[in-house]
Amino acid sequence: MRIDVDWSCLKKTKFHEYAVRFIFGGAITVIAGIIAKKWGPAVGGLFLAFPAIFPASATLIEKHEKQKKQRVGMEGTVRGRKAASMDAAGASIGAIGLLVFAIAVWQLLPAHATWAVLIEASMLWFAAAVMAWQIREHI
Repeated sequence: MRIDVDWSCLKKTKFHEYAVRFIFGGAITVIAGIIAKKWGPAVGGLFLAFPAIFPASATLIEKHEKQKKQRVGMEGTVRGRKAASMDAAGASIGAIGLLVFAIAVWQLLPAHATWAVLIEASMLWFAAAVMAWQIREHI
């Protein structure tokens, strides 16, 4: 599969769809803050790592793909589910990268400068995500 960017989707997405993503992401962040206040930042951070907009985005992707098929007189449920599952695969790969980033920051931050740790952790995140994508492609 070739990765590319389709900027025309920005025009097709309705305001309320952006609002749903924003509200969902904000709600997850608030919940993570409440958890962190009660059980500490390490536990709260685990919940903040939850892909906050993924559930909203997956349902919107499924809906859009289904609507595309329905416009040409087809059912579209299978295509919508496949599109959402491809988005989930990408989110999983991103989560692997974020896990590597979090471990790097956790281990390196106490002994090194913050700016250096963030640069190194970002490079490790990118490398882990690319490697996970390549492994997925070969499987």
